[in-house]
Amino acid sequence: MNIAHADAITPELTLTHLRAFLSVATTGSITKSSDDIFKASSAITRSIRELERALGVVLFERKPRGMLLSAYGEAVLRRAARINDQAEQTVEELCRSRALGAISRNVLANLMFSGRKLQMLEQLAELRHLSAAADKLGMSQAGASMALSRIEGAIGQPLFHRMPQGMVASDKADKLVAAAKRIFAELRHMEADISGLAGTQAGTVIIGALPLGRTYILPTAIAHTLKRFPKIRVKMVEAPYEVLVSGLRTGDIDLIFGALRSEALCRGLLTESLFEDRIGIVARAGHPLADRPMIALESLLNEQWILPRPDAPGRRLIDDSFAELGLTPPEASVETGDLAIVRQLLGSSDMLTAMSPRQLQVEIESGVLVELQVPLGQTTRQIGLTLRDGALLPPIAQAILDGIRLHAVGLPAFGRPAHG
Repeated sequence: MNIAHADAITPELTLTHLRAFLSVATTGSITKSSDDIFKASSAITRSIRELERALGVVLFERKPRGMLLSAYGEAVLRRAARINDQAEQTVEELCRSRALGAISRNVLANLMFSGRKLQMLEQLAELRHLSAAADKLGMSQAGASMALSRIEGAIGQPLFHRMPQGMVASDKADKLVAAAKRIFAELRHMEADISGLAGTQAGTVIIGALPLGRTYILPTAIAHTLKRFPKIRVKMVEAPYEVLVSGLRTGDIDLIFGALRSEALCRGLLTESLFEDRIGIVARAGHPLADRPMIALESLLNEQWILPRPDAPGRRLIDDSFAELGLTPPEASVETGDLAIVRQLLGSSDMLTAMSPRQLQVEIESGVLVELQVPLGQTTRQIGLTLRDGALLPPIAQAILDGIRLHAVGLPAFGRPAHG
């Protein structure tokens, strides 16, 4: 059986036929499903056929005693049930909070299974301009405007505030968009599940990479996995932690690799520590301080510093290290987490930086940069994986996770921490 290309597994097409599939999978009969969802048998048969064509697999075995799920059907059912649960949870939440007034559950339920409408809300919430959303979806602006009017008309109130800076999503729209993203993530994983059963292991894994995760372990793990499964596609998202976690919670991102945060910031998330890292003081080779066997931290207070943003874990660690030794943390001449900028500044000046030596491992091992021998306070932190609790990742994502774990376990020691 020919597995459909990812472009064919679209929210617009798949969601349209998913409720009919769920009913037939539950009742085991086209006729019973007709009574169950008040739809003609011919329409249900057509929906199943269209869904099978879109996915490129046979979902049911047609038997005299009814419609029996195939192995592919069982895989699709797992995702379809999760989508249905998400839709029902969102409808219940909005109805219970009376956020949408006296709107009927059927209107909301129909919206949750309309891929095109959910895509419209998602793009409009992100881009804030109707013309930009229309262009992204391949629609005319007039068509997009009419579609939005129909959605808001059915719901009975506006979902977006028309502001000078663009169209700002209301709280109701934000809830709908968050649910839509999780539904779209399940559809994306559905493709990977099907390909896994077919033995092709295809699909897309989206990884949020924090600064330390972008050096050595993650690239090596991805290369290792792609060698085993060349049809996997990996998309990297490099952004601040808050942005990555937001994407993780909605399903836009499958996993995050990097410095772990406190429990207070990880509610609803699962964290897995893989190894311990430390902060060091790094300068260019040839720096006036580079050849000193030991440097007192207080002697560096008047140096020019390149430091991470104040809310970054590495910045808090170095500030705490100075405070632990009774010193006022240095002022940053440059605040950045961009390694390309850090490398260039270090190489062309006598500035110092405080970060994990692993992030500059290539430059240190090649002799371009050096770690100064500076006794610090406690600057260790845990590096690992962050996942969404309750997420059901497909085999290809598990393969990436296994690769990260494998290369983290075999991680060679890098230098030695300078202890206070």
